[in-house]
Amino acid sequence: MKYQVAIIGGGPAGYTAAETAGKAGLSVVLFEKQSLGGVCLNEGCIPTKTLLYSAKTYDGARHAAKYAVSVPEVSFDLPKIIARKQKVVRKLVLGVKGKLTAQGVTMVNGEATVIDKNHVKCGEEVYECDNLLLCAGSETFIPPIPGVDSVPYWTHRQALDNKELPASLVVIGGGVIGMEFASFFNSLGVQVTVIEMLDEILGGMDKELSALLRAEYAKRGIKFMLQTKVTSLANAEAEGGQPQVQVHYENAEGAGFVTAERLLMSVGRRPVTKGFGLENLNLEKTERGNIRVDGQMQTSLPGVYACGDLTGFSLLAHTAVREAEVAIHHIIGKEDTMSYRAIPGVVYTNPEIAGVGETEESLQKKGIAYRAVKLPMAYSGRFVAENEGVNGVCKLLLAEDDTLLGAHVLGNPASEIITLAGMAIELKLTAGEWKKMVFPHPTVCEIFKEAL
Repeated sequence: MKYQVAIIGGGPAGYTAAETAGKAGLSVVLFEKQSLGGVCLNEGCIPTKTLLYSAKTYDGARHAAKYAVSVPEVSFDLPKIIARKQKVVRKLVLGVKGKLTAQGVTMVNGEATVIDKNHVKCGEEVYECDNLLLCAGSETFIPPIPGVDSVPYWTHRQALDNKELPASLVVIGGGVIGMEFASFFNSLGVQVTVIEMLDEILGGMDKELSALLRAEYAKRGIKFMLQTKVTSLANAEAEGGQPQVQVHYENAEGAGFVTAERLLMSVGRRPVTKGFGLENLNLEKTERGNIRVDGQMQTSLPGVYACGDLTGFSLLAHTAVREAEVAIHHIIGKEDTMSYRAIPGVVYTNPEIAGVGETEESLQKKGIAYRAVKLPMAYSGRFVAENEGVNGVCKLLLAEDDTLLGAHVLGNPASEIITLAGMAIELKLTAGEWKKMVFPHPTVCEIFKEAL
């Protein structure tokens, strides 16, 4: 069987490429060894946001009195929260499958192996292709901590499906995934401790705003241990019939340990590079060991493209989607180039934190002159109306010629308004040009106009 495009991996990069190619009239085969939608849809972006929305709703009901609303008894049902999450995922997976079917994409469920740039084997079948897209995604990284093989621990996958709340939880890693789960379990009454090696949570996000978010969660009872290295793990004596995990650490104050009922490993993710015959292509690598691609996502081998986590640029679903579009556009002869100037990053805690473009830290490292404009979110009337007793910050970073370099927001709904700043950065708008846009009133996004 011969196809114009063969795609390995059915995550955001893979299914976007398949749909885009199908719409363009190309014959497409898509290989996925697990569930269509990849990690993002099945055990990442979507399920975590579904859980976090339940937690946010519970938080809102508990504090409804701030808005003159009386809710006498507030409770939650964790098994039902998990069941709703699974229902949402099933619905969206079927939606993706339906879109691909409508575009005539051949979907093959199984482990595909690259034989060469024009041949892929899955089961006993060999598929021939003119163009090959590698969209294998990423996997959870488990650090080689002494004792890790002898203690029970969660990855995000187990945390998503757990139907019983632990009394206490230690999260190793204060990145996006770690903080989102810390937020979820904290809202539901679990005693949470976050251990992070760096000097601040959410590395890569604006440091000042990350510190403010950490302070907010510290007030809610989460214990943070920064600049702390986990040295070993061990099983501890059970308390109340529940097994305990002992997490040994060291930091500037010395060595010690914390004990908790559950341990969540959230150190990070790494691209999947084994198990699908990548070595048979002998592609050029970057200094960091990632697959080298050009502005059209093409590798050193003509006709072979890499998109999504495999490139190592940005392990984010929305980046993967755009990379896939660029790759297919190149195949069909449509002029397009991938830009990483304005990739938004969002953490769906409550409050949310979002950023796009440069941070103060990245600009200082590059030696680029800038000026920062900071404004409390209270300058937005809509924000004040909907966030009683809550503070937030909007920070804009402007170049010497007044073009927008970066934007960072702490406060709901940061995730929904950050795209406006991303567009301004991508289009290289000056503060004056952006300010001419008419912002609807009252909306939280008016905070950008106020800051300008």
